[in-house]
Amino acid sequence: MQGHSRRAFVRDVALIGGATAVLPAVTAAPAAAAEPSKATAAVAADDAGSTVVTVRPGDRRYPDLTWGSNQRWVGTPDNVQLAGTPAQVLTAVQQAVSGGRGFAVRSGGHCYEDFVTADRVRTVIDLSGLKAIGYDETRRVFHVEPGARLGDVYRTLYHQWGVTLPGGSCPTVGIGGHVAGGGYGPLSRRHGLIVDHLWGMELVVVDSAGKASKVVATREANDPNRGLWWAHTGGGGGNFGVVTRYLFRSPDATGTSPADQLPKPPSEVIVSNVTWSWSDMTEAAFTRLLRNFGKWYETNGSPDSPYATLFSQLKPQHKSAGSFSMTTQIDASVPNAAALLDSYLAAVNEGTGVNFRVDDRRRISWLHAVTQWPGFTGTDTTTRFKGKSAYMRRGFTDANLKAFWTHMTRTDYAHPASLVMITSYGGRTNTVPAADTAVPQRDSILKLHYVSFWTDPAQDATHLDWIRSFYQDVYAASGGVPAANADTDGCFINYADADLADSRHNTSGIPWHELYFKSGYRRLQTVKAQWDPKNIFNHSLSIKAV
Repeated sequence: MQGHSRRAFVRDVALIGGATAVLPAVTAAPAAAAEPSKATAAVAADDAGSTVVTVRPGDRRYPDLTWGSNQRWVGTPDNVQLAGTPAQVLTAVQQAVSGGRGFAVRSGGHCYEDFVTADRVRTVIDLSGLKAIGYDETRRVFHVEPGARLGDVYRTLYHQWGVTLPGGSCPTVGIGGHVAGGGYGPLSRRHGLIVDHLWGMELVVVDSAGKASKVVATREANDPNRGLWWAHTGGGGGNFGVVTRYLFRSPDATGTSPADQLPKPPSEVIVSNVTWSWSDMTEAAFTRLLRNFGKWYETNGSPDSPYATLFSQLKPQHKSAGSFSMTTQIDASVPNAAALLDSYLAAVNEGTGVNFRVDDRRRISWLHAVTQWPGFTGTDTTTRFKGKSAYMRRGFTDANLKAFWTHMTRTDYAHPASLVMITSYGGRTNTVPAADTAVPQRDSILKLHYVSFWTDPAQDATHLDWIRSFYQDVYAASGGVPAANADTDGCFINYADADLADSRHNTSGIPWHELYFKSGYRRLQTVKAQWDPKNIFNHSLSIKAV
């Protein structure tokens, strides 16, 4: 990897914060006749008299605007529209629809699949210029535009008002798709999912006549557009319209002060990163370690637990990496926080017969931890990758653990940047009724993120085969996918996995949408039929109307 050593690459991918690594913030429409390519940049006037910058092939900016963090997917659109205002978004959408062009929307560029880069996408509407963050005193809501990156959102909310949102740990993720998929992160065990604090959104939709318009949808019981709000609390990006502004206020917020409308993060956290050497690891030790991790969260999943502020990722990597780590943080103000962390580390390692090495342990500001500390934030490696996911309702079964050991120690496959991020879940997240949002997994204790990173296109088949066979073996008892049963509860749409909609890879007979949305899919279909009757917004995992 030019300019980036292999060792640093392995380190970076091992540290990437799995909570928000890549999130679909896209829309797409059926392909039509493409307009002629022009090696120029054009400017089109919108309804308000301002301008939308249009970049076409041949412009020096074009390559940077046609790929995101996953270089398996590079688009060839006829143009990229750089929208800077909601009015410009409206204009760009209307022009694409009127011109019969398939289009997609991008905010942060962290999509796992080809939702923005597929051949049918002839226009990309780039929302990275919409990044304003502010407070609306009239409605008592914070407004955040979809192009704002999580790191900037946390920094602005905290510095200006002392509050935050319980979103993901990767600071470069755009909030646009993160929210739409029901994002979670280090504060979710204490404060729930980010969508649990979503009061509403402003967005552009397209009616049955092909006319684009702006609407507002909120969670208020008397809002006729409430169903549209609900669909954005975990229904995934690229389904119903283009969000131009998210509106946040916690459901239990009182008073008029901005400081009382959203959760307050810890002032400081104690962070920890510990490492186990594969040279010390036996199958019995590895199995015990993973079993301990799962059992601990079965026991300590209550939102009232003294461990409610503890967030952790156990990240077993393929044996060729030489070692693997676990990264943890806990609110430093919790009584006996250091002792609680010590007890947690001991419980995870208990009975393994091996020792871990402490690589980092210190007390740092929460904002530094969420925006700069590499334990969770990692580095945007912009490589090729494939990811898969699973929710777990309880700890690992013997069959799960056998599959983990087998594939992590395979001798016919040696790639240090292949790993699973086993992330703590539950707590406050599980106090919200399953039907209240479009995220139906509300009684899980862990969320798993299977991922392999590489750089050489010639190695695609090798790495895809490893992660697919690994995943299928772990969930062999339920047809190769984490079905909704006593142990597992489906998948996370923001770790989009097109394999689940492909009968070659999902042989379980369980539709992809059941794995992501369970019975809520029927409700999402109803919203789709009402708000996107022409199926303008579509991709390989988009909601299909009733």
